[in-house]
Amino acid sequence: MSKKILYGKEARKALLQGVDAIANTVKVTLGPKGRNVILEKAYDSPAIVNDGVSIAKEIELKNPYQNMGAKLVYEVASKTNDKAGDGTTTATVLAQSMIHRGFDAIDAGANPVLVKEGIELAALTVAKKLLAKSKKVDAQEDIQNVAGVSSGSQEIGKIIAQAMQKVGKDGVINVDESKGFETELEVVEGLQYDKGYASPYFVSDRESMTVQLENALVLVTDHKISTVQEIVPILEEVVKASRPLLIVAEAVENEVLGVLVANKLRGTFNVVVTNAPGFGDNQKEMLQDIAVLTKANFVSKELNMKLADLKIDDLGNINKAIIKKDNTTLISNSKSPELEKRIQVLKTQIKNATSDYETKNLQERLAKLSGGVALIKVGAATDTELKDKKLRIEDALNATKAAITEGIVVGGGKALVEVYQELKDTLVSDNKEVQQGIDVVVQSLLVPTYQIAYNAGFSGKDVVKQQLLQPL
Repeated sequence: MSKKILYGKEARKALLQGVDAIANTVKVTLGPKGRNVILEKAYDSPAIVNDGVSIAKEIELKNPYQNMGAKLVYEVASKTNDKAGDGTTTATVLAQSMIHRGFDAIDAGANPVLVKEGIELAALTVAKKLLAKSKKVDAQEDIQNVAGVSSGSQEIGKIIAQAMQKVGKDGVINVDESKGFETELEVVEGLQYDKGYASPYFVSDRESMTVQLENALVLVTDHKISTVQEIVPILEEVVKASRPLLIVAEAVENEVLGVLVANKLRGTFNVVVTNAPGFGDNQKEMLQDIAVLTKANFVSKELNMKLADLKIDDLGNINKAIIKKDNTTLISNSKSPELEKRIQVLKTQIKNATSDYETKNLQERLAKLSGGVALIKVGAATDTELKDKKLRIEDALNATKAAITEGIVVGGGKALVEVYQELKDTLVSDNKEVQQGIDVVVQSLLVPTYQIAYNAGFSGKDVVKQQLLQPL
């Protein structure tokens, strides 16, 4: 099939049309008075959302060149979501403005390489300025306010603040669906480790790129699983038990992964593999932590235990396992005396630790084991309301965690306006085209405030003017 290739202004025009198709749809949701967007679902009820990345993800354009522009903006929103967990609409609005201004400079004859140099310089400077303006978030009231503003609900803000108070600011908080109408908070035994699924083919929910196992069996080992034959006996027992299986191993060869994935896709059994967290001796200790939580027999190389000799009783049990790309959360509903003993052993080891490195590793493990997992169970009257509420809580949770890590700045686009005022006459270059790149970024800093005001029914230009008249 022949390919049509676009160049220069024609290519930029097509890309801009795609950029605008997404950005113009997303930006109506910005700010406290932002609108919602209804997304059609082919085999489900429509989704009502006001989250930039969720909207951008659903938009596909028929024109392939326009669609490339749309996908570029989606990538901006997606990367922002991965990094900060929120702020995807603001990122989209900024991207649209910068792309328009950048293309205008190129259309006027500017050297794209020099314009890019100016853009990168300005972006780095703006980021440093914002970080310098940030204020730490420590108090419970501040945490509640951040979560409340992000979600648009003080009730949600209160629940998130309570969850963080119970499991700690670095603790594991999971958002789940409730069978009732009320949104509730529950703290259960569990832990999270920083390894996700070994293959994306294990994923069952393509929209969130996660897989959940309920009432699952758990195999915990420091063996490297090199052949399928060594785990065939235990797999046969798992099939008879008709339960999902989570395998946590030092490593699993690609050939073995392929066989497990193929059987999962055929429906022979439901299995997910994750590699073991940590390295060296610390890895072995973390695997034993997982084994204690799940009440599994730790299949250890040191004890000369063989995978081929495993019985169903050697496997652990977990109420729910949530496996993502980069982490796995294990949730247990039962209290374990062995877990309490393990926690006491860790506390003793911390007292006797001989190095800062050892102390840090032990404290991290203790926090994971003793903190538990906070479950925010989202309730609603309808499926559409439930999905919207769950999405808002997830966004607010991510925004709150980011705020605790990096601080907060004054909202409503005000912080960006302040940075604009500081840089418009001071961030300069002797090179005209580099300066054009700088202006692409600096001038775009006013756009979020304009859009927030416009969405609230005010004149964006008038509000921006008022902001610029205020002293720094």
